Amino acid sequence: MVRVLIADKMSDEARNVFKNRGVDVDVITGLSKEELIKIIPEYDGLAVRSATRPDADIIAAATNLKVIGRAGIGTDNIDKKAATARGIVVMNTPFGNAITTAEHAIALLLSCARQIPAASNRTQNGEWPKSDFKGIELYNKTLGIIGCGNIGALVAERALVLKMKVIAFDPYLTLERAVDLGVEKVELEDLFKRADAITLHTPLTDGTRGIVSREALATTKKGLILVNAARGGLVDEAAVKDALESGHLRAAALDVFAVEPAKENPLFGTKNFIATPHLGASTLEAQENVAVQVAEQMADYLLTGAVTNALNMPSISAKEAPRLKPFVDLAEKLGAMTGQLLEEPIEAVEFCYMGDVAELNTKPMTAAALAGLLKPMMNDVNMVSAPAIAAERGLDVKESICEGAENHDNLIKLIIKTSNRTLEVSGSLYGGEPRLLNLFGVSMDAAFSPNMLYVRNEDKPGFIGALGSLLGKSDVNIATFFLGRNKQGGSAICLVSVDGNVPQNIQNEVSAIDQVKFVRALSF
Repeated sequence: MVRVLIADKMSDEARNVFKNRGVDVDVITGLSKEELIKIIPEYDGLAVRSATRPDADIIAAATNLKVIGRAGIGTDNIDKKAATARGIVVMNTPFGNAITTAEHAIALLLSCARQIPAASNRTQNGEWPKSDFKGIELYNKTLGIIGCGNIGALVAERALVLKMKVIAFDPYLTLERAVDLGVEKVELEDLFKRADAITLHTPLTDGTRGIVSREALATTKKGLILVNAARGGLVDEAAVKDALESGHLRAAALDVFAVEPAKENPLFGTKNFIATPHLGASTLEAQENVAVQVAEQMADYLLTGAVTNALNMPSISAKEAPRLKPFVDLAEKLGAMTGQLLEEPIEAVEFCYMGDVAELNTKPMTAAALAGLLKPMMNDVNMVSAPAIAAERGLDVKESICEGAENHDNLIKLIIKTSNRTLEVSGSLYGGEPRLLNLFGVSMDAAFSPNMLYVRNEDKPGFIGALGSLLGKSDVNIATFFLGRNKQGGSAICLVSVDGNVPQNIQNEVSAIDQVKFVRALSF
């Protein structure tokens, strides 16, 4: 039975989704780190919001965990590096609360422009301070958006309806996408200089931490409005306070803070400052949306292998998963075959897809092949962690789509480069089963089995009889026998499927046969 733990408060609909899909679910909130470490080995999935922080210690204890789902966008509370290293998929729900967060940012922007919270407080205190509040129109003002992804794009759309001019900084925003959105793509320095108001919609990373710094604020227009409904830590809060008190900032509104819950903060009580307690995603619709979405995504992955909105693994739709599965298996076996036979370091590898398979989502196949390739060097590797491990080690990894499939409906080819040679391994599916078609330049047609013996030999008479006789005397039962050679009398390969692992002493005896050049026991 697949088990999931919901560790933070979220809509009951999440639990209902899991139950309806046949997943055993427990809802236990408010756990301490020690309590979570104690029970996490029992679970295949962990659903969280922002309160629970699955760090390296918790992930190390999660011996059965396969997926962590974040009901929301930000995942800085999850140690993604530790999760990736353990092969745990980390998912979020980037679209479930996007509209809600965009609307909150616009609400804060309007509140700053018209000083609504302060005016409301004083009016309810029995005053009528009409002459004290002179707001500004947003019409024809320039809004600078830092981070123009899903939420930033929704903010831009709404700002354009208010007849604002919108400029955006986002390294991943293409010019074509900017044109589609109706925004002008600019560099960060230009945004700070030109904007009448700035709103942030970027994740918190080492590169974005403190992006609105004291130095950056000094370059902005006097009378700027600043809104942050993204992540705490993006702005220098002390610098914002000083800018408000000096009058350089007209107003600032923060929904998120560097330290949360923000029971105390230097900004509290500052004139023209608005604070909300991380309400960006807090609407009834958004809370239900993200809860349902994270439950559906986690259930899909645990039950079918479909991957949606993962931060450390290629996406695989529920429709794709069944069709991809045999190709992923083939790719992993080709990688594993190569990894077990190579003795020198790999400098680069290219994954070439031909025929029907080239029309599919190749990213999962590449990840699986990398996992197979790297596993002999590091046992604790899988298709989640393999791409990151390859990048860390400087392995040059490429994908390509090649013409034709060499008389096959589909073909996956690995081209491996070492310091002194280039090798190729290729395979295909026959009847849905993986087959090896070429191994290091030798053509063959071999099925994979859990235990195999690889022998490279000279193509001379007597070899097959000698090998069969030796294995028979050693009580090694042969299931199937596959042969290939590059030319008559040249180099040949023998792949023997056997019923169990071939011990080293028997491999040594095989090596002693006259025609044999290399022997290796393989497992898949």
